[in-house]
Amino acid sequence: MTGRQEEGRASVTEPTDATGTADTKGTTELGATVWLTGLPSAGKTTLANALADRLRAEGHRAEVLDGDEIREFLSAGLGFSREDRHINVQRIGFVAELLASNGVKALVPVIAPYADSREAVRKRHRTEGTGYLEVHVATPVEVCSVRDVKGLYAKQAAGEISGLTGVDDPYEAPDSPDLRIESHTQSVEESAVALHALLTERGLA
Repeated sequence: MTGRQEEGRASVTEPTDATGTADTKGTTELGATVWLTGLPSAGKTTLANALADRLRAEGHRAEVLDGDEIREFLSAGLGFSREDRHINVQRIGFVAELLASNGVKALVPVIAPYADSREAVRKRHRTEGTGYLEVHVATPVEVCSVRDVKGLYAKQAAGEISGLTGVDDPYEAPDSPDLRIESHTQSVEESAVALHALLTERGLA
């Protein structure tokens, strides 16, 4: 797949079939960014992967933008200060919007702890006319600390790390997300169904 510049924005060229005729199947699909915000170990990535599997099974193009991978390959060198977190979120938001504007469902399970950073990403999508949904995976810190998928809560409690979002660093929960999911009260499948229903309601699935 090759890219080109059109009016200052990267876009995806239409694939061609064996005869050289443009194959437009799937290229007119409406993309969108689904940003799943929540505390560490809230279940954001698990839910994003479950939704991606469901969407792909239906023939949609879906990509999960993993926060750790972005940190390694796109935001290497950034720390966890408020400014660096903001820059990281804006970089992810740029990539997500680019994918979404080309018909991909971009699923972003990234904490994005500050409301102004998330709003800047939403504003970019609105300016570009690209769909954007904010989903709050509202798992309480008490549950997250028990799950502790990456061992961060244990390390913070032992004094090995500081600046853990929701513990000794701020997390500004969304006031009015497009969907709030309490993943600790329902299964991953039930959460994925609820999120898929929202996409369907908005004409995105």
